[in-house]
Amino acid sequence: MRPVYILFKMKFEPGKKRYNDYPTFFKTLFQERVQKLSIDGGFTCPNRDGNKGVGGCSFCNNESFNPDYCRVARGITEQIEEGIRFFARKYKRQRYLAYFQAYSNTYAPLEVLKQRYEEALAHPMISGLVIGTRPDVVSEEILGYLEELAQRHYVCVEYGVESVNDSILRQVNRGHDFAVAEQAIRMTAGRGITIGAHLIFGLPGESRESMLEGAIRLSELPIQVLKLHQLQIVKGTRLAEQYLENPALFHLYTLDEYLDFVVEVIERIRPDVYLERFVNQSPPEYLIAPQWGIKNFEFTAKLDKRLEEMDTWQGRLKDKS
Repeated sequence: MRPVYILFKMKFEPGKKRYNDYPTFFKTLFQERVQKLSIDGGFTCPNRDGNKGVGGCSFCNNESFNPDYCRVARGITEQIEEGIRFFARKYKRQRYLAYFQAYSNTYAPLEVLKQRYEEALAHPMISGLVIGTRPDVVSEEILGYLEELAQRHYVCVEYGVESVNDSILRQVNRGHDFAVAEQAIRMTAGRGITIGAHLIFGLPGESRESMLEGAIRLSELPIQVLKLHQLQIVKGTRLAEQYLENPALFHLYTLDEYLDFVVEVIERIRPDVYLERFVNQSPPEYLIAPQWGIKNFEFTAKLDKRLEEMDTWQGRLKDKS
């Protein structure tokens, strides 16, 4: 199934979202509810195995966002079955996307990628793939294969960009600069593949101005979906060690500060980009700070209210920064 994108200038209508929300994106493509199922495909990362570095990015602990059903030892088909049982308790009728989430999910020989992706697509309840990866581990060969898959299935490649500031990327041991992310996004464009990108707000040393400029710059690239979230200090990471050694080096957003900043981002980014997420929610046993005590849907409700109170919407101030 090749996705068809509707590009338009954001026009606010009473009773509707003041930004392009992700559920609307899926409804546009599928005309039914679709749920992402996290899959651990058994991949690793070039920033952990010595290819680019060791230890990984300073903020990363994959265990903090893998759901319980997502364990590589179970195998891909078994993870899908377990995930469907988990979500079927809440939603009776829906389809699923296999979300290859853990580590870098294009970091393997093409034959390995084919075997793992196609095992997921063979499940009768799976309508497509979402592939989380780093921009430095895609190639023309891999993208050519994904382009072929996208003729028959929904395929999204979700790039972890994290920041467009090269100095910040070096500080968090990312292992590549923003130019690599921009090149990967442009290489992926025009192939019928949905392109997602991910930013973290609040990485140590990055200014508010740099983060806002980065979100605008990223949204000008040919992406369809943008994921945002606040920096979280998570146990088992180098960032947690740095925070415990010297918390003064970090500016962790309060909830209200972060709400205001997200509004600024929404007002200035391209109006046709779909926004998938604004916050992340690490399990309490992993999270050191910030302790907001708020769920994703509660944050979204506060954001909707803030946008309404300010009478603003996505793209309102685009090109006015």
